[in-house]
Amino acid sequence: MDVIVYTDGGARGNPGPAAAAFILTDNKHKTLLAKAFYLGKATNNIAEYTGLLKSLEAAHDINAQKVLIRSDSELIVRQIKGEYKVKSPGLVELYAQCMELLTQFAAWKIEHVPREQNSRADALVNRAIDAKRDIEASAPVSKNRKPLRLGILLSGGGRTMMNILEQIDAGRLNAVIAVVISSRSTVEGVEKAKAAGLNLKIVRTKDYPDTESFSSQIAAQLQAADVELVIQAGWLCLWHIPDVYNNRVMNIHPALLPSFGGKGMWGHHVHEAVLQAGCKVSGCTVHFCTNKYDEGPIILQRCCPVKEDDTPDTLAQRVFGQECIAYPEAIRLFAEGRLRVEGRVARIKQ
Repeated sequence: MDVIVYTDGGARGNPGPAAAAFILTDNKHKTLLAKAFYLGKATNNIAEYTGLLKSLEAAHDINAQKVLIRSDSELIVRQIKGEYKVKSPGLVELYAQCMELLTQFAAWKIEHVPREQNSRADALVNRAIDAKRDIEASAPVSKNRKPLRLGILLSGGGRTMMNILEQIDAGRLNAVIAVVISSRSTVEGVEKAKAAGLNLKIVRTKDYPDTESFSSQIAAQLQAADVELVIQAGWLCLWHIPDVYNNRVMNIHPALLPSFGGKGMWGHHVHEAVLQAGCKVSGCTVHFCTNKYDEGPIILQRCCPVKEDDTPDTLAQRVFGQECIAYPEAIRLFAEGRLRVEGRVARIKQ
């Protein structure tokens, strides 16, 4: 294919403030064009179809002959393939316009992808809604800024670390992982860090007489690597954050804080509590850390539904999909200097 299209749309409410977005890349995944369009008040489906329509118009304008379309909307993918009929009056015209544009390409294909594989288009949608204006981001990251130096703290499998590393390697996050600190020596995250060639340090609580000396060693390792932002990625140990890292330590919690937070609320314990409470939505929260569990200023949150037949494992998988989008976006906001903390509130600069 000449062009790969990533398209998305979303509304906060149905209808509610909405935006549509697309990313055009070549077959080597180099970004050609990235745009988002603020739609005002619209439904989610209208936003999704508008994103598709705008992407096809853009692909046509750059004289693409063959296009591969990737969308995280299973409904749209099936409708474009002809598996479902478009019945909503508000969508019929948009659908017809999309199909007309598709006939103008020599070849086209559309496929469904998980939301975490469409994170950049999704982020553009949210940026346009927040800004209440159109957004153009033709390059994945700014090359004029020095890469942000990250320190990763982990205690487990390293999935979050690898998600961040993938975002960096793909050019979507202007950062570098300067050091990885694991509180355990035999977890899978250690092997992943070694395989990736990252600067790995093992700092175990049992090797230190108290929390203060343990914390001092962590801070020393971070400062030795010139870390600017600390990322807790499945970190399960109490450490005292020094003043030099005030509002420079982030954590992601697998629920919508301030609910289901605090000591002992991690991993499957959180998802079990959400299900036992009968919640209809869950999600994740990225926040700055203080020396109290889950009480730092909230940077951003993402939601997902809780299904009737969910288990803690199935809910955890759905929440993690949102984490893969939320954490890189929070790091990106920090790297761009767009986060400001006022008391207990983190505000995002436009």
